Amino acid sequence: MSRAERVWQKTQGLDALVICSPQNRYYLSGFTGSAGCVVIDGTHRYLLTDSRYVLQARQEAPDFEIIETRKPFESVVHLAREHEYKHIGIEARHTTVKTYDEIQQRFSDIKWVPATDLVELERRVKDETELMSLKQAARIADEALASVVSQIRPGITEQELAIALETAMRQKGSEGLSFPTIVASGPRGALPHAKPSERQLQADEWVTIDFGAVYRGYHSDETVTIPVTNQARSRQLQAIYDIVYQAQKAGIAVVKPGILASEVDEVVRRVIIEAGFGEYFGHGTGHGVGLDVHEDPFLGPKPEHDMVLEAGMVITVEPGIYLPDMGGVRLEDMLVVTKEGSIRLTSWDKRLN
Repeated sequence: MSRAERVWQKTQGLDALVICSPQNRYYLSGFTGSAGCVVIDGTHRYLLTDSRYVLQARQEAPDFEIIETRKPFESVVHLAREHEYKHIGIEARHTTVKTYDEIQQRFSDIKWVPATDLVELERRVKDETELMSLKQAARIADEALASVVSQIRPGITEQELAIALETAMRQKGSEGLSFPTIVASGPRGALPHAKPSERQLQADEWVTIDFGAVYRGYHSDETVTIPVTNQARSRQLQAIYDIVYQAQKAGIAVVKPGILASEVDEVVRRVIIEAGFGEYFGHGTGHGVGLDVHEDPFLGPKPEHDMVLEAGMVITVEPGIYLPDMGGVRLEDMLVVTKEGSIRLTSWDKRLN
């Protein structure tokens, strides 16, 4: 059964479904162009795009009928007239209020039904092709870090280190960046999402690097915290590192099908709380990774995060401790949930030598 068929089976009371968000459009059709919409019903598969992408669409989405248009919703209405669609689902998460108001007013004879996360729910569990792409993205990122780790030395700036890592990822096959690379040294390590600055790394400091590559549209996401030199291993930061490492290790150990996302968060958070640093770990334990770098499932405190993990889901486990004016430590790995437990997709060794 195709992805489009599986998504359609989840619809209720709809005559057709329109998908225009880039990641969902790609997931259903394989089309990588920047403009277009997919329209599916019980028997038909359409891909609407403009003249720039018609040839590309035919090559990338051979199972879809290609319709050339610069006004996709007008073309959707033409299809509605042809197939007698009365109730058409649109993406609630991705359709702007402006677009929704316009189509409601212009095409008022059709009932436009906001549909929530129909494709996103299907995307949570990855198939073998997706897992291979995610594994390759993680491999590219790890190899890139290995190639620039010798540049982590006193005097290099955060920006220079970020540029070197980003360049290495592109050279090794990344299609782009999963997100703007985070490099935070010294006291700036207390900023979980620090933007790389012109600050130079110092010999007695640690640096946190959060980075990711993209392969065939799929993202990787990994965080390391590394001492700039051996002299940087102060007792206090070493102790913080050990706590975060043990918290991550405990979280990874309990990942398996059937466990709640909130239960993984609870295990990780308990280690940090019992060590006396609970107030310095403010974010969730992790998140899903795929065509978006942050997607379902999200691992955080209950009851908000009571999604059950399933085999085939890809998640991160990324505890951190952030101490104002001193610095911080975050360790992050990507895991695929298996029938027995989990397997790491990222491979950087988080143990300190």
